[in-house]
Amino acid sequence: MANSKPAGLPEMEYRTLGRSGLKVSAIALGGWLTYGGHVDKEGTFACMKAAYDCGVNFFDTAEVYAEGQSEIVMGEAIRKYGWKRNDLVISTKIYWGGAFGENRINNVGLSRKHIIEGMNQSLARLQLDYVDLVYAHRADRHTPMEEIVRAFNYLIETGKAFYWGTSEWNADEIAQAWRVADRLGLIGPLMEQPAYNIIERTKVEQEFAHLYRENGLGLTVFSPMKQGILSGKYKDGIPNDSRFANEKIDFIKGYWKRTSKEQWDAVVANVNKLEPIAEKLGTKISTLSLAWVLANPNVSSAITGASGVAQVYENVQAVAVYKNLTPEILSEIDEIFNNKPPAITPRF
Repeated sequence: MANSKPAGLPEMEYRTLGRSGLKVSAIALGGWLTYGGHVDKEGTFACMKAAYDCGVNFFDTAEVYAEGQSEIVMGEAIRKYGWKRNDLVISTKIYWGGAFGENRINNVGLSRKHIIEGMNQSLARLQLDYVDLVYAHRADRHTPMEEIVRAFNYLIETGKAFYWGTSEWNADEIAQAWRVADRLGLIGPLMEQPAYNIIERTKVEQEFAHLYRENGLGLTVFSPMKQGILSGKYKDGIPNDSRFANEKIDFIKGYWKRTSKEQWDAVVANVNKLEPIAEKLGTKISTLSLAWVLANPNVSSAITGASGVAQVYENVQAVAVYKNLTPEILSEIDEIFNNKPPAITPRF
């Protein structure tokens, strides 16, 4: 199918996922809070088509997103446009499957039972034979690590997934999974999906530092704009149609419980200071924030959300903008937020 990318957009960049041979687009499109949820089906189709036309090959979802509807509508888009399966990298995540059973006891977590049954259910919703990537959506400290590693390897051995990884695990848990996998002669987690943005950077830049060297860990990061805070849309207050004005979303309710007006005002003030830098680069604060994430060489792909086609195109611009982030500009951003983690010197 011919692409219809607007003129002026950069060519997509593809990066190797960790130490694998798999290439993923530097910009990915994810379905959290949007597809199957706050964006209708036709809007989802339009965003996915726009992303695909711009060279995005990586589409991310999870069993828990919109209680499975995200997987359903993303699978429908693949069939609607007749995209070849071998041209796509599709990921999903297993952990919170409680919406799909009357008794939540074994429908949540990383037991062998739920990993395998959850994968089967996800594939049915996606109407796919396999996913390229499957993530353990959270760590499960009630299930032995050997059981978790063996179950994800079973998915790989049976062709239901090609690679497995983790999301929001800490460095010790990822290292433990690798120790178990090495002991058993099995495959450890290739990639981790953490939050990473200008505001939230310690885990990626400090805690995980040794995992890039020791395990070849790849990163497919989410929340590159900190749920929209780094988009620049809040510089004059909270617009009624913005994400943080929506009181129906649980994580937003939780955010406001943890955040005082003084803290919010301080963050917005710092974000506003990015505007002159963005203007100097001929771009928007949102694109600059996403470009900053792509400037980290350990990031294989940044998972973005989009509720409209224009937002997809804006995100893709970051592929060009990040190449203009000189050490001086990066240092200027560091000075604004004053949160760069100290470098860790290897002990050996």
